[in-house]
Amino acid sequence: MAMAMVRSGALRTALRGGSRASAPPKRSFSSSAHHDDAYETAKWEKIAYLGIATCTLLAIYNLSKGHPHYDEPPPYPYLHIRNKEFPWGPDGLFESKPHH
Repeated sequence: MAMAMVRSGALRTALRGGSRASAPPKRSFSSSAHHDDAYETAKWEKIAYLGIATCTLLAIYNLSKGHPHYDEPPPYPYLHIRNKEFPWGPDGLFESKPHH
């Protein structure tokens, strides 16, 4: 049966591309096929630089404002209970208070 198909030429026609009149048009995934890619790239580059500048200015403004400093909390007796001394000394590893 396969030889009959080869002899008939149907398989050869299908393998060669057959009787297609023309290739289908190329699909464009953008909203319009006439948009210029360089224009879109330049537009989004400007938007990105404007966003970077805005975020930088907002960060400078927020970080330059003063912030409240609160008094030290009272030394409650239940804080920093040490039943056994640490191998490196009486304080925790990252505490920077002077020894009493």
